[in-house]
Amino acid sequence: MTQKVALVTGASSGIGTGVVHTLVNDGYLVMAAGRNAERTNELRDFSSNIQTWVGDLDSPEACASLIDCCVSQYGGMDLLVNNAGIYHPANAEHTSNETWASTIAINLDAVFYLSRDALPHLRKSRGVIINIASDWGLQGGKDAVAYCASKGGVVLMTKAMAMDHAHEGIRVNAICPGDVDTPMLYAEGAVRGIEEAETLEQASRASPTGRVTRADEVAALVLFLASDSAAQITGAAIPIDGGNTA
Repeated sequence: MTQKVALVTGASSGIGTGVVHTLVNDGYLVMAAGRNAERTNELRDFSSNIQTWVGDLDSPEACASLIDCCVSQYGGMDLLVNNAGIYHPANAEHTSNETWASTIAINLDAVFYLSRDALPHLRKSRGVIINIASDWGLQGGKDAVAYCASKGGVVLMTKAMAMDHAHEGIRVNAICPGDVDTPMLYAEGAVRGIEEAETLEQASRASPTGRVTRADEVAALVLFLASDSAAQITGAAIPIDGGNTA
């Protein structure tokens, strides 16, 4: 392989789409995975260097299938970006069994299964895992108990795996965004009965920098952490939140 290969989950919108575009523009071959068939498959219109996989990552079997699909298509893997995630606002008392289980399954379990199954391929390439966690994986958030638990688990899983696999040349890092200008932000506002413009204004006012993060800024950090310039960075959980966790 003369081009590096990346697998990106949650690719059909927001941060995931930004990461796919950024990696392709940098010369990567990308396997883009998403639940929404139409939006995921539309990514192929952007470049012939994008292949797609459509499905839910809510089981070990689905995660294994995605890894196999990527390796079968491209012959190996250099970068895994675990970006897929869901968010259901609720405190513990109002979090149903189903909401808890689905949040942990997508936000935490899938990160583990995909990373575990990617390791033999990343070992060959001395590759990189980048987990998209959250600033709510570093501190608590109101009405977000399942989300905070899942993202906090991702942060510590990142650190544990970084220690386990550093000697194999595999680096593992987490990016912890705050509010990002993506459909997920506006979906959260809609649940609270807030229109998009007000949602963006409220989130911007809450940030020390006076604005929310853009998806392309998160994607740029992914590209840096995947590069040789970040060769000594592993086990890090890096906020990109305008200073909210400072």
